[in-house]
Amino acid sequence: QVQLVESGGGLVQPGGSLRLSCAASGFTFSNYAVSWYRQAPGKERELVAAITIFGSSTNYADSVKGRFTISRDNAKNTAALQMTSLNAEDTAVYYCNAQARDAFGRRLSYWGQGTQVTVSS
Repeated sequence: QVQLVESGGGLVQPGGSLRLSCAASGFTFSNYAVSWYRQAPGKERELVAAITIFGSSTNYADSVKGRFTISRDNAKNTAALQMTSLNAEDTAVYYCNAQARDAFGRRLSYWGQGTQVTVSS
């Protein structure tokens, strides 16, 4: 059974930090690129950060560059999003996504259930 389980969300004050984790099971995690998305109330889901299968390349949304760091540990089938200097605009549900292409070129995409991050004083 394919699973992506996020954890680490919560309430944090402006300027604070949080570390989100994503635990994968039921598929070969090391074959999948990993991304973190977020969706704030009334807004579309947006890409926050992405990392390639070996972690050699990362990309970030402009709004989080210099504040967020995405990482992965293929040996442990986990990924993480370290978030610093959080502000109210970072409040959202954060989702972990794993994506790959199968042997026929078809896109495979798995999502976690999401974890709430609320930045408020």
